[in-house]
This record gives sequence, structure tokens and C-alpha cells, in this order.
Amino acid sequence: MLVGLVLGLATVVSGQFETNQWPNRSTIVHLFEWKWNDIADECERFLAPSGYAAVQVSPPTENTIVNEPKRPWWERYQPISYKLHTRSGTEREFADMVGRCNKVGVRIYVDLVINHMAAFTENGGTDGSTGHAKDMDFPGVPYGRADFHDPCIISDYKNAWEVRNCQLVGLPDLNHSSQWTRDRVVDLMNKLVGFGVAGFRVDAAKHMWPQDLKLIYERVNNLNISHGFAPGARAFITQEVIDLGGEGVSKYEYINLGTVTEFRFSAEIGRAFHGRNQLKWLSSWGPDWGFLQSSQALVFVDNHDNQRGHGPGGNDVLTYKNSKPYKMATAFMLAHPYGNPRVMSSFAFDNSDQGPPQDSNGNLISPTINSDGTCGAGWVCEHRWRQIYNMVGFRNAVAGTQLNDWWDNGNQQIAFCRGDKGFIAFNADSLDLDRPLQTCLPPGTYCDAISGKPINGSCTGKTIVVGPDGFANIRISTSEEDGVIALHVNYKL
Repeated sequence: MLVGLVLGLATVVSGQFETNQWPNRSTIVHLFEWKWNDIADECERFLAPSGYAAVQVSPPTENTIVNEPKRPWWERYQPISYKLHTRSGTEREFADMVGRCNKVGVRIYVDLVINHMAAFTENGGTDGSTGHAKDMDFPGVPYGRADFHDPCIISDYKNAWEVRNCQLVGLPDLNHSSQWTRDRVVDLMNKLVGFGVAGFRVDAAKHMWPQDLKLIYERVNNLNISHGFAPGARAFITQEVIDLGGEGVSKYEYINLGTVTEFRFSAEIGRAFHGRNQLKWLSSWGPDWGFLQSSQALVFVDNHDNQRGHGPGGNDVLTYKNSKPYKMATAFMLAHPYGNPRVMSSFAFDNSDQGPPQDSNGNLISPTINSDGTCGAGWVCEHRWRQIYNMVGFRNAVAGTQLNDWWDNGNQQIAFCRGDKGFIAFNADSLDLDRPLQTCLPPGTYCDAISGKPINGSCTGKTIVVGPDGFANIRISTSEEDGVIALHVNYKL
């Protein structure tokens, strides 16, 4: 009996790493602050046809309304109740979005805010709920004073007790050692699982005790088989743990529970493609850099926090504002076998508080789609940039292979193969790249996935001829829009 119990718990814990994605897809996109109806449309018209595997959605729980500054992005991270009604839409619209995306093979991961409740409660919430942060009273859940830790501030990030028991920037800190508190979180997660979500990004996980999170995750229901999940499938878990070393809380404390956001990856890939570290050193990319093991890591070039200067990485973090190196870094992330990749899809911003595109009443404005497939109306939509979505296709095409045949020029030009299915080359040097390189591909004519695609037997971008020995002449000049060439078997003419 004891052996059976141990095996059962092992299944629960190990299952939190399974992405629950369709087998021919592997990339997550964070559609930051999108409306539920717009996400459903995007799943059907673009994400599924482009091979994206999943969407991380913004927190669906009712948040407080913040008027000064005018409706900032971070109000979504200040829940006032666990009702599913935000500027992104209603509970019914959320459920409809999940169902529509699942039908076309795009999974939904919910950004889950359970560490704290709102610090600003004067204006009530997006579904009319009230709260009183000072008294730690949130009747919409309901939570009362007994469900929170005693107020204190985090003054020393080397003190794990403070980090997990005190208030993050003044946000009332929930006490998850309380059965009542855990029950409310489990109820929320089970409701979302019932709607068909495939997993969760757990916000501020480093500010919660791992043993409390374990008790919560173990009680979450298996995924809903009516949405195409296998019987017994468990929710994918990725946990936000910011750890560049030297703090009291370590990312390694959470890896037995699920994947962890690898912020060191973001900082280092930014340094490399900013030109502050030579690309040749990327030959050892992975755990040798102090990263988690590949299966444990959720990786990204930037996220909604560090693109605004919040969290680690500082000026090393690349964003859409540095478009050429950003596309190169994203191409490297998607071409390399390390980690579970997530692409950021932003709205344009000029300051770190600025909220998403909205009308004079604070209602979200939907992205418009331009004739070239890019977005307008204030939305950046990096996931619709040709250089990025074609690399999602590259990653799907090379699935199951490892990295081989690494080449570099001892500086800022690199290339490598993915088995015999894909090849990619980068030039971040001050000199043109123009030489024969081993592509590992079968002989033939290929379309470069960065500059175009095959249409009617020809390429809309560069055409590369691979010889009988697998070599091809690869040319990337320093003046080109993109510093990358990518070939794969699905783009062979």
C-alpha cells in the first residue's frame, strides 16, 4: 500500500513537466493583455496554421481598477477576487476561448496570481467586487485577516523567510500554510482545469513556500478529457522564480514541482546578441551556463516584466525595440534544443507602467491585422514577425534531433545543424559571412525560413542550394535586415 502511494505521488509530481501540447508543436506565445475573443480568433486564423503549441494568457481573475497611472498593465497582477471577469472578457468568453483554441491544437496556460491580493482597492474590481487592502479583507473570495501573513516588508532578499512571508511591494501576502487559503486556490485551479486549460504559469512562486505549493498542485484535478487530454494528464506547471544567484531563495528548490522560469537564460542570450559576449561561446549553451536542466526550464528572450526593466537582466535584456538582434536571439532560442521556449507578444510602450491599447473608457482595443500580417492599433505582435513564426516551423521540423556540427569563426559568426533536418547560421560580426558550410541536409534546393518561404515551387526569400556532400555556400552580409539563415527539410523545393 505504501509503495502504491509513493508511486501515485511520483506520477503527480512528474506530470507537472508535461506540456500537454500536440506532438508536432512546441512553442508557447505570451499574448500579453489580449482579450479572450481575440485570442480565440488568433488560435484559429494564425497560431494553429503557424505551428504554435500554446498561449500563455494574462491573469483571468478579477483585478483591482487602478486609475493613476491610467489603467497600468500591472493592475492585472493585483487580484481582488477569484471571479473570472477582467478587461479581457467574461467567464463565458474565457471558457469559449479555451474550447476554440483546444479544438485547433493550441493549448492555454493561465498566468496564476495566488501569492497575494491587491494593494490598491479604492476603486473596486473589474467585476464590481470590493476589498480593503489595509484590513486584508477580500469578501469576493472570501479572504479575511487570518488568511494572510502579518504585514512586514522584504528588506533582505538573502533572507528566505522574509521573501516568502513578507509583502512584495506592499501586496497583502497570502498564508498558504492555512488550509482555507489553499482550498480557495485549489478551487480556482480546478475551475480553470474544468474549462480545459492545460497548465499554469505561477506568478511570484519564489515568494511562496515550496511545501505549500506542493500541497496545492497535488490536489488539482486531472485535465479535462473532453478537451482532448489523455486520461490522467496533469496540468503543466511553470513557476516564476527569479534567481541569478546570491539570494536566499533558489530555483532548485522548485524543480521537483514543475518547470521554472530560467531568467539567467534571458540575461545571457541578451548579452550575447547585444554583442557583449562572443557568439562562439554559445557552443556550450545550456546547463554549463548555470541554467537548469533542459526539461526543467521555461526559456524566453524577454518577458512582460524584464522588457520593462523589472526583474533581472537590466540593459542586457533584448526587446522588440532592438529588432534585429532580438530576432536573432529568438531564432537561436527556437533553433537550439535547450528548454521549453516561450515567445513574447507585446504591445508598444514608452514607460514601464503603460497599459495596453485602450479607449477613453479603459476598454481594451483589439489588435488590427495589416495587409502583411503584422499588427496595428498599438500592438507589436512579435509572434507575427516572419523571422519568428517561421522559426517556430523550423523548431517543429527538427523535433527529436539534437545539435551537431557546430561551426564558428572564433568570434561572432556561428552555425550548427539539428540532425539531418535543419541548419542555421548567424552573423553578428563586423565582417560578411560568405563561405561553404556543412548543412547536414540532403542535397537539393531550399528556401531560407528567415527571409521567406516556398510558394508555387520557388522561394519568396533567399534560395540556398545544398550539394551532394551537404555543403552549401552561406552568405550573410552585415548590411542585411536579418543576420540569420535557417534551412529545414520542410522548406526543400
